[in-house]
Amino acid sequence: MSRIILGVDPGLTRCGFGLVRVSGSKVEYVHAGVIRTSTDLPVDERLHGVWLSLLDLINEYLPAAMAVERVYAQVNLRTVMGTAQVSGLALTLARLNGLPVSTYTPTEMKAAVTGSGRADKAQVTAMVQRLLKLSAPVKPADASDALGLAICHAWRGSAQERIATALAAARP
Repeated sequence: MSRIILGVDPGLTRCGFGLVRVSGSKVEYVHAGVIRTSTDLPVDERLHGVWLSLLDLINEYLPAAMAVERVYAQVNLRTVMGTAQVSGLALTLARLNGLPVSTYTPTEMKAAVTGSGRADKAQVTAMVQRLLKLSAPVKPADASDALGLAICHAWRGSAQERIATALAAARP
């Protein structure tokens, strides 16, 4: 049985998304892109635009799970605030739509996709292309990273879900 996983690389100006179909350990490209918002708009309008776009993806592709990049401290406070807001928005959308959601650090995603948590963007993009058997690299990097998150969840998240299910069944 196959299932679709939605990966989200949160950002207020550019929010990457990637969908993969998973059958066992095999991953297949479904769709990817970037949700863009204008810096000329108020933050609430920008967040609403991202919300509606992610909701459209959920309604159209009916993913079985969502993987979101975990926010980490950055030097630019303005950037981390927008990223954190979109991350919270994605987590809330997953919850409201009954989707299991997991978060992964950039290092976890890079390690899952390339074998090295220190891989650069070009290496991640190249491995995403290779793993999904695509004829060209996925651009921009935000979309490629979102696909990487979905692949990471396909390989790591399923094990985590099985462990959680087994633990829940063992509880009295």
